[in-house]
Amino acid sequence: MIRTLQSAAELEQLLRTSRPVFILKHSTQCPISAAAYRAFQRFAAAHPRSAEFRVVQVIEQRPLSNEIARRLGVRHQSPQALLVHRGTVRWHASHWDITEQSLAAALGRAG
Repeated sequence: MIRTLQSAAELEQLLRTSRPVFILKHSTQCPISAAAYRAFQRFAAAHPRSAEFRVVQVIEQRPLSNEIARRLGVRHQSPQALLVHRGTVRWHASHWDITEQSLAAALGRAG
């Protein structure tokens, strides 16, 4: 299940978990982001127990989106998918590189 990432405190908690965590930075105003979000939804539905899935609405949650970039050391883009495992960014992609196949490949390498 995809949940909305609500706060920097929740981000810190997710960074401490032993499970892989996918974070999607999503813009409700961008058609490329809409396509990435659909791929993210399909992947999450097909792999519900493989990872935690969070989404950040970059327009509505700009400070949190900026905090993710600062905390993880990955330049902000939108749409942007990140895979974090044990507090470290293992993979990130943006725009048309966010596909079910790229998410699956990233999860396979997260181990």
